[in-house]
Amino acid sequence: MAGKGTPATALLTKRKIEHTLRTYDHDPRHESYGLEAAEALDVEPERVFKTLVTAVDGALTVGVVPVTGQLDLKALAAAAGGKKAKLADSAAAQRATGYVVGGISPLGHRSRLPLVVDASAGTFATVLVSGGRRGLEIELSPTDLITLTDATVASITS
Repeated sequence: MAGKGTPATALLTKRKIEHTLRTYDHDPRHESYGLEAAEALDVEPERVFKTLVTAVDGALTVGVVPVTGQLDLKALAAAAGGKKAKLADSAAAQRATGYVVGGISPLGHRSRLPLVVDASAGTFATVLVSGGRRGLEIELSPTDLITLTDATVASITS
């Protein structure tokens, strides 16, 4: 992985968090980055989580949900202590996180953003999240993900 590190992988290494980097050849024609990762890495899609940047009452907030589900914006807003949520503009998401859409990791953001992880993550020993670029997934325990990001845990998948 020399030369392929990201802020997410650097954070995990610095904090000495046990994790596994999983790579695959990204196909830009694939419609779902998360489902593509699950297929390419031969893992249950319920264990692969996508990172979605939203605006909750105008403040950027991150939701982390399984790729098999949809983010429930109303539930996310409530979990974040707000009233209304909508998906953030791609450019704003990229500026705040430092990652390109389709490769946004929940770890190592440029700006510290509030994060909510779907409660279903806790049903697995490990989950996979974007490593900060397309074709790179990080497998780690949901407990480590939640601790590292100081995340709120709530049912935010519809």
